[in-house]
Amino acid sequence: MEQFYFSKYENRQPYTAVPSSPWREFLYQYLVTINIGIGLWYFHWRWFYSLNTEALWFAIPLALAETLAFGSSTLFAVNLWKTRDYPQKPPALYANDILAETDKLPEDRPLRIDVFLPTYTEDPELVRYSIRDAKNMRRPSPVEVSIFVLDDGKRPEMEVVADDEGVNYITRTDNRRFKAGNLRNAMELTSGDILVILDADTRPFPKFLENTLGYFRDPDIAWVQTPQWFYDTIEGTRLKDWCGRRFGRPIGWLGGLVEKVIGPIHINQDLFGSDPRMFYDCILRRRMNYNAAFCCGAGSLHRREAVQRAALIRYGEEMEKHIKDVTPDMDSPELQEALGFGARRAFMVDTEVTPYKYHVSEDIYTSLLLHADQTHQWKSVYHPEVVSKMLSPQDALAYLTQSFKYAGGTLDLLRRDNPLKKPGLSPGQKTMYFSSIFSYFAAFWMVIFLITPPIFFFTDIIPVKGFDLDFFIHILSFQLISQVTFMIGT
Repeated sequence: MEQFYFSKYENRQPYTAVPSSPWREFLYQYLVTINIGIGLWYFHWRWFYSLNTEALWFAIPLALAETLAFGSSTLFAVNLWKTRDYPQKPPALYANDILAETDKLPEDRPLRIDVFLPTYTEDPELVRYSIRDAKNMRRPSPVEVSIFVLDDGKRPEMEVVADDEGVNYITRTDNRRFKAGNLRNAMELTSGDILVILDADTRPFPKFLENTLGYFRDPDIAWVQTPQWFYDTIEGTRLKDWCGRRFGRPIGWLGGLVEKVIGPIHINQDLFGSDPRMFYDCILRRRMNYNAAFCCGAGSLHRREAVQRAALIRYGEEMEKHIKDVTPDMDSPELQEALGFGARRAFMVDTEVTPYKYHVSEDIYTSLLLHADQTHQWKSVYHPEVVSKMLSPQDALAYLTQSFKYAGGTLDLLRRDNPLKKPGLSPGQKTMYFSSIFSYFAAFWMVIFLITPPIFFFTDIIPVKGFDLDFFIHILSFQLISQVTFMIGT
């Protein structure tokens, strides 16, 4: 087997999810309440008493940027309000274990799991690692597991690897709809009750199925998302060790004392900002409180019935929208009906049912549609324990491509399906989906924050009336309570 650069990291162990603490949550909620109150007090002073009226062109944009940033941090604070993990259950073993009482099969059978490994340009030998780890997953008896390599690259060498490893190989004649189309094509050719989606470099641990199949005993669970852990990022040096080497043992002891108070600190850790733990262990995990933990693609499990049902409902909605667009209101009901019939027939000929909606971020979009299904109150689960490992983006281009994909796909939701107006979503779900979208607008106020110091230094114009005691009382109290609040919250 070919050796890759990440082979030296094989023995690394994942982090342990932070256990829920009622006392820490109570302290955080108490601080959030104070933080919002002080924030309102600060911005009342900021807008009515601190603006430099002689340079409003400078003062108002900065105050607006601060206000929008406060709005974003408030949404973040609401997101972190409470940890509500879903209780873990023994693995589901039979088809009837995951069905509602009214849907039980007359003759029960073992649960079927389809593991999808979509690939396009990845090195076949790299994919072999993922295939082997998927094969090594412990399979609770009598669960049946089938592994499928979904190769949109149509590469003979990838087919050889799949054949060597004894797993199924699926390709198609075109690459329509990219990854979403690849998954759709695989769903048409398979029949598993639960779909496991892995990326080409996602390597599940042996306990992956044992620790996640139990959630589907609740017939309302549509999907389960697990953390994505990049095991090849720079680990860094613990603060106590770094201080000890640079400044001697007494300072090292002081660094250890600091870590005892606020937790482990690593110097030079993850220099390229690839570690997604803040997102998974804090943001996505706390969204369980609102049933708003969305799917992030790799490392997720899906109930086939939920995905297909959502696809059919979406298909019907799109058909009705198409008919409304092409058949304006007419005085003749007969002509209106005839035009509607023709439009419906044309739509059915030209449009295919897509279980995974083609979208720049097909995972979050599919999640939004399932959460908004008004015919079934689907629930989602975030499993906090790391049960697989992945590779971080391998170069600047890969990192930027991934980041732009996440940003563009999330922002596009505002245009396609504004969650604030989406029927079927609860107020909490609307707030959480909107929070994801709104966070990407930070680029606008960050630009204002970045250009403010140069404008001040080169023009000698200040955006506030003056740096007097009143200024420092307001801004320092607001900033300090904000820092402490989010340190406790995360």
